[in-house]
Amino acid sequence: MLIDILYQDDDMLAVHKPAKCLVHPSQIATQEQELTLVERLESQLQQKVFPVHRLDRPTSGVLLFALKASIAPLLQQQFQAEADDERVKKHYLAVVRGFAPEQQVIDHPAKPIRDKRLSASQNAPKPAQTHLSCRAKYELPFSVDRYPSSRYSLVELQPLTGRKHQLRYHMKHIARPIIGDPRYGKRLHNQLFCDRLESSRLLLKAQQLELMHPVHDERLIISANKDDFDLVVERLDRLYQVSV
Repeated sequence: MLIDILYQDDDMLAVHKPAKCLVHPSQIATQEQELTLVERLESQLQQKVFPVHRLDRPTSGVLLFALKASIAPLLQQQFQAEADDERVKKHYLAVVRGFAPEQQVIDHPAKPIRDKRLSASQNAPKPAQTHLSCRAKYELPFSVDRYPSSRYSLVELQPLTGRKHQLRYHMKHIARPIIGDPRYGKRLHNQLFCDRLESSRLLLKAQQLELMHPVHDERLIISANKDDFDLVVERLDRLYQVSV
């Protein structure tokens, strides 16, 4: 199946990454004999691509590549800038457990997954900030644990820093874990979505990316395509949305 291209010119490329697709070659891909997104794109385009940033394997949405080696560091500089740099804005959507606050800035160090190959300082938590906005709230008439019904929210998340698993870790930190997250989420709620909404994926999507073109210096706003994340949200909107 071809990868959907959202934007392309001579310098760069933005695609819609499917959920559960690895971006880079890794030991996981070797074990599963799975083609990575990089390999699929290079076969599709018949040219080399250079990843600029990352999305976790279970996350879908907008992902950016350079088409020239000289362009990659220019784009990466934007992604590696400080939190108050306005050049890059990343907008995610997620379905989380519980009723989320209307607005919140989560300022909490992101604790990385410990890697024995790295030093203590490299494994140390790093400053991280995420802005949360609640878009919708849902109540499902199904019992989980001791409660007769189950509450969830659709939230927009804007990471102001770029730490690994930042959004997933921050949602766990405020007791609003993302549905479908096997590492930071709640198994019983993940199972409810699998049983009642036929959704077994991480409900996190990179919905929109804003950045400056590295050559033409124009503002680009690139939005993701509709995918299975949106089908789950549409069903929640239709059947279970509440006004609170």
